[in-house]
Amino acid sequence: MTKKSVPKKVTKKKETKPKVEVKLKELNLALKEEKDKYLRLFAEFENYKKRTSKERIELYKTANKEVITSLIPILDDFNRANQQINKESGSVDKEGINLIYNKFHEVLKNNGLSQTKVKIGDEFDAELHEAITQIPAPSEEEKGKIIDIVEIGYQLGDRIIRYPKVIVGQ
Repeated sequence: MTKKSVPKKVTKKKETKPKVEVKLKELNLALKEEKDKYLRLFAEFENYKKRTSKERIELYKTANKEVITSLIPILDDFNRANQQINKESGSVDKEGINLIYNKFHEVLKNNGLSQTKVKIGDEFDAELHEAITQIPAPSEEEKGKIIDIVEIGYQLGDRIIRYPKVIVGQ
């Protein structure tokens, strides 16, 4: 009676060891792939949060754009009325209209509305100005420059909501 089962067990352990190592490598590779997917998804989510936060802030800044845009013609009328009243002397309503104009202008200013800064003699920039017409320049150095401002432009925050309408020297 001899025992022969001992050598067979040793060979089985040697055969299973490479299978375990291969399985371990496969699992480690799968783990790395899943970690990579997780990191990419996490980074994408962080970018999404930043982007939506910026969009939300921008929306709050320009939420009242339509209302303020519709009030700009009234502001223009007030400007014209002020100019006309200043020409006439002895007007009783002059002070009242000036008070209303100043109050209206301050309300719009507090809501982010400001005039686009433009002066006669500035270089014409199609990104900032709207050219109504071009006229022959009185002198050579006025070519491509603003000759006259027909209508004032306005900005709401950093965004231009009405471009200044200008006449450009040609």
